[in-house]
Amino acid sequence: MKFHKTLILAAAVSVIVSCKNKTAESGFNVHVSPEAGASYKAGTDVPIKVSYSADVKPDSVVYMLDDKHLAVKKDSSVVTLKTDTLKMGIKAITVKVYQGGKDEDAATNIVVLAPKEPEALTFKVEKSFPHDTSSYTEGLIYHNGYFYESDGGRVADEEGQSSLRKTDINGKVLQKVDVDPKIFAEGIAIVDDKIMQLTWTEKIGYVYDLNSFKLLKTFQNNVGVEGWGVTYDGKKIYMDDSTNRLWFLDPHTYQQIGYVDVYDDKGPVNQINELEYIDGKIYANVYTTDTIVVIDPKTGAVTQRIDLKNLYPDRKDHNQSAEVLNGIAWDAEGKRLFVTGKKWDKLFQVKFVPIK
Repeated sequence: MKFHKTLILAAAVSVIVSCKNKTAESGFNVHVSPEAGASYKAGTDVPIKVSYSADVKPDSVVYMLDDKHLAVKKDSSVVTLKTDTLKMGIKAITVKVYQGGKDEDAATNIVVLAPKEPEALTFKVEKSFPHDTSSYTEGLIYHNGYFYESDGGRVADEEGQSSLRKTDINGKVLQKVDVDPKIFAEGIAIVDDKIMQLTWTEKIGYVYDLNSFKLLKTFQNNVGVEGWGVTYDGKKIYMDDSTNRLWFLDPHTYQQIGYVDVYDDKGPVNQINELEYIDGKIYANVYTTDTIVVIDPKTGAVTQRIDLKNLYPDRKDHNQSAEVLNGIAWDAEGKRLFVTGKKWDKLFQVKFVPIK
């Protein structure tokens, strides 16, 4: 992911499965529409039509959406799929025709998109603070008056050593622990009195004591393609992996308990990166861009988009090593929002506002 390496995009979450319309030994000659890969905005009614040989008199026609029963008919009348309550992404549709102890099925799929174009927001800078230019920011949290930051890097690749650090509002490092020099650290989340830290490609995670930074344990992280950003809503952990998938993890076992795929009104939003949970929504950096998207974690729909390209356009004049925007932290008590970037010398307190 980092330092201009080639991104591995999980094609499996966005590849459209080809339509399967069968002419089988049964002679049913079953076909189903819509055409595979057809896109519909959430809220649109989708007509599902099945056809079969004229001499077929079905005992029943069963419709499935993914692994759930959608409808049962005894003829080829249209079934209407309501999409207003569906999560975003690819939905498999299977129709099975039964007659005289025989059956045949046909399958297709649709893609559910966000119901409308994301609201475009802009920003206002309220304050700026110093930020440590040695930190290739992967994860950023504001907690009880301090920032906790995960810094990425690998010594073997001459990128420096990953670390976990605690700083004050002015960027002074108060506490720091280095990660194994062979490991590239990624996002962090505070869960109760512990800090959970992901790693990029190593498929392991670290758990530290929040106060002492003592390493309590490691765990296998086999969820997703890679380990990128992570955040916590008080009940479950959200993790991304270089694709448009937002995974849900159990906060005690770190095992997968669900997911949503992130889409706007045009298609999948890939490379969602550093995450922050704010008032029921997920705020996510989009890697290699100066864009933050706001995601509904219940559906995966992108509801807002913030362009921050003018936040710090001359950052390389201050530090040649400065790279993209990455780092979102929320002060829930003070209602303050902070953003920074990889090896930036500044951290900004900002407010997101509608474009007039």
